[in-house]
Order: sequence, then C-alpha cells, then structure tokens
Amino acid sequence: MSENRTNGLRRGARVAGVGAAAAVAMGLLSTGAANADTFVPLPDGQKVGPGVTLTRTGERALISPSLAANGAGRVVWVSGNATADVTVTPEGEVGPNNGPAGGPGSNNSSTHGASQLSTGYIVGCQVSIADDAISAGVSGGVDLEGFSMGGSIGLNLGPGEVKFVQIDYKDILKPGVYSVEYQDAEIEIQGCAGYAQARAYTVVEIIGDHYSKTTLYGAPFSIG
Repeated sequence: MSENRTNGLRRGARVAGVGAAAAVAMGLLSTGAANADTFVPLPDGQKVGPGVTLTRTGERALISPSLAANGAGRVVWVSGNATADVTVTPEGEVGPNNGPAGGPGSNNSSTHGASQLSTGYIVGCQVSIADDAISAGVSGGVDLEGFSMGGSIGLNLGPGEVKFVQIDYKDILKPGVYSVEYQDAEIEIQGCAGYAQARAYTVVEIIGDHYSKTTLYGAPFSIG
C-alpha cells in the first residue's frame, strides 16, 4: 500500500471518528434538551379598580417534565409578587366564612367579614384561558384548589378541565399597601395528555355598601 493511500485512509478514519463523536455529542444535547427545564419570564401588570391599584411584578415560571415520565404529567414552579394599594375599605373583622350572601349588591360574594387580597393560577388542559375565565369559573363552580406555602399541590386535569390554584391570600382590615410574595411554588399536573396552559390571577374583594371585585390577570403561558 502506498504512503499516500495510507495517509488518506488515516485522514478518513480521523474524519469519520470526529463525525461519530459529533453525532454522539448532538445526541446527548438532544436528549438533554428534551428533558431540560424551560424558563418563562412573564410581564409585569397593573390594574386600577374602585379604591385599589393592583400590581404584579417579578413573575416567572420554570417548567419541567414530570418525574412520572408518562407524557401526561408536568411540573411548574411559579414565582411573583402581587401588591394591592388599597385606599378605600371599611374596617373589617375576620370571622367565619359565611358563603355567598346572594343579597342585593353582594355580587354573590363569599366573604368572611373582611376585604381580601388573593392570588393564584388558573390551570387548564386543552383549553384557552381567556380574560373572562375567573367570572365564568365562579358562576360555573370551577374547582378551587388550596395551596399551602412551603408545600406543593397536585392537579388531575382531563381535556377541557380548568382548575384554580390559590397560592396565598391576605386579609385587608384597613386602607394600606398589602402584598403577597411567593417563590418557586410547585404545581404538578397529571392526566393531561394534550397541551396545558396557566395564567396568574390576583383579586381584591372590597366589602361594604359599595362592594367591588378587581381582578388582574397575568399573561397566559404554556406548560407543555
């Protein structure tokens, strides 16, 4: 065998070796990308209502495949800060929840004797979460899932289902600035084989003769 042919074969072997190594590297990167977390920065928002200005800042989400690895599960960690600058509210006194009052001017509110700031997420499976989601959910009896800070909540969602996850709330006993800040609150979704979507909500309910409810929605985002 000539020296030129031998060198050519060696060069060919080296090129083939580099190609194989590149293919392995690309395969590893693809595998990593398929299982990687997805970071979603979300825009700030503000809404002015009767006697209150609602603001949401620093909202973000981190989305991961579920450890169940069944294609129908995923996990999202959400963070953000919801603030209510309340200028008008009667001084309330916290008591037991009396359920929807149904009286004139009550807007069928469920109150426990004080105005309140509440924040959380609307989560849906194969459904678009529109601006009227909360009002539709309240009238239609959409499930409200309670959230314990420092823990996590699991949701079982089928196609077309929507659930509300209340992350935290704060009673408003007099005018002032109230805020709820949360970091890496974990929500796990199971049973949704199609796409899932979530959207933050923040509500301030002001009791009294001039009852009002002001809602600030966040931007919808995909959970895969």
